[in-house]
This record gives sequence, structure tokens and C-alpha cells, in this order.
Amino acid sequence: MRNLHIALTYCIAAVWLVNGLFCKVLNLVTRHEQIVSGILGSGYSRQLTLLIGLSEIGMALWILIGFKSRLNAITQIFIVATMNILEFILVPDLLLWGKLNLLFAVLFILIVYYNEFGLNKELPQEV
Repeated sequence: MRNLHIALTYCIAAVWLVNGLFCKVLNLVTRHEQIVSGILGSGYSRQLTLLIGLSEIGMALWILIGFKSRLNAITQIFIVATMNILEFILVPDLLLWGKLNLLFAVLFILIVYYNEFGLNKELPQEV
């Protein structure tokens, strides 16, 4: 169980890191900036996309550090749910899989939940 928890933790952190660094900060997937522009307006979309990307990198680091992991999991769930509902309603045409993106978001949320409140709960806590 510990190995599965560790593997899922690294995978979850990798999702945040890849989306933050490669897709937003390095702007390798320009669709992300278009999504930000479609939701928040085009005036500062590059700057906002950069800030969102840096925040996602910060989330990856927070996950890897393991500090207040339950608060981290709740924060991730809230952010992913909010972001994907907004995208689903406001810019579904810009999403990689259209409205089906919401299904992948729900699956990611379930993995985050299971990793923290299922697997991590069952593991003996180190003091």
C-alpha cells in the first residue's frame, strides 16, 4: 500500500508540474492561454496564465513535500472542480476533449481523494 501511495503521489505531482511548467509557463500548449483569455479576458491572459502555471508548480512542490497533505488534497479537489466546471460552462470548445474533460477531472479528483483519504489513512503515520 505504501508503494502505491508513493507512486500516486508522484503521479499527481507530475500532473501539476507538467501542466504548470510545460503547458503554461513555457507556453508549449497555447490552448491554455486561450482558455484563460476566454474566461478572464485577453488583456492580461499571458500574465495570468504564467501566474497560474507558477501556482501549479507550487502545488507540485507542496504535494512532494507532504506538508499538511489533507489540506493539500482538499485544495487540489476544490481547484480542479472549480476550474473544470468553469471551463465546461464557459469554453468547452477550447478543451482537449471538449465536455468530456469533466470526466477526466472527476477521475483525477477521485484519485487525489483515494490517495489521501483512502491509502494514506491506512498507512501507519510516522512520528
